Amino acid sequence: MEDVSPLSGSEFFSSLDEEGLARVAVRASSVRLERNDTLFSEGDEAKELFVVLSGRIAIGKRSPDGRESLVALMEKGDLFGEMPLFDDEARSASARALERSEVVRVPFEVVRSELEAQPGLLWHVVSLFAERLRAADDALADAMLLDVTGRTAKRLLELAGDSDEFVLPITQEELAGLVGASRERVNKAIAAFIRLRWIEQADRRYRIVNRERLAQRAR
Repeated sequence: MEDVSPLSGSEFFSSLDEEGLARVAVRASSVRLERNDTLFSEGDEAKELFVVLSGRIAIGKRSPDGRESLVALMEKGDLFGEMPLFDDEARSASARALERSEVVRVPFEVVRSELEAQPGLLWHVVSLFAERLRAADDALADAMLLDVTGRTAKRLLELAGDSDEFVLPITQEELAGLVGASRERVNKAIAAFIRLRWIEQADRRYRIVNRERLAQRAR
């Protein structure tokens, strides 16, 4: 792959100069995925990282009884699968496509070469890791301090972004995994929001009617 634009749009690679981006792009390749295609599984050997070009990728972990908990949703421009680049460990989670998607695959060795040639770039990487650690701290606090209804409200607001109308990009089961609760309890929370007229729902299409009250419930 010679086009550097998919990489330059990723925060991880944004600090590379044009020559560095070109060297990485030459070694990169694109991967097309259909819904539910698995890119890698927890415990797999890791030799590459990925950047989302289009679609959505779910990062998840499974419990011993087979239940899946979604750790994160990766969308256009997001980078994932980079942790083993620094500790040489196996994959700590799985990655699968939630819809038809395309990702860029970048071998670890070419990234290591750029970081070794320009050690100062590691400060940028550390900054990104600190940002993700803060997000993980927030998620842990949510799990401990918010009930299922509060976590459901927060996830719906995150999925909506700045728009009051949106199509849920995941199934009810996947939303439950993202909330960290059973599908029945998440559906009950959504039904309560509809009854209170905070949101309206038609299949997977949602409309936020009272963002202020929904946001209050998410705190």
